[in-house]
Amino acid sequence: MIISRLEFLHRAGLDQETLQVWIEEQWLIPSSTAPDQAFSDADLARAELIRELRHDLGVNDEGVGVVLALLDQVHSLRNALGETLISVRDHPSSSDR
Repeated sequence: MIISRLEFLHRAGLDQETLQVWIEEQWLIPSSTAPDQAFSDADLARAELIRELRHDLGVNDEGVGVVLALLDQVHSLRNALGETLISVRDHPSSSDR
């Protein structure tokens, strides 16, 4: 689902300045350019994670960047593994026949 910038700010409980900083840090990457920025449900979940990391767990800005980079890597690896598993299922080896 696509969310407008204003709706995103409301649902994420963020102010304009904080959102702009998070975009500049590339913690959030809207799907279109300003001023018509659009966000997804995944962006909303990511914003909630960032808020939890910073406020609930006391992670500093550098740490948030590291956590997000690691989560992105895990997500990419899971996708690659899923594609590999599909490929193996679709093309069994000759020893499986």
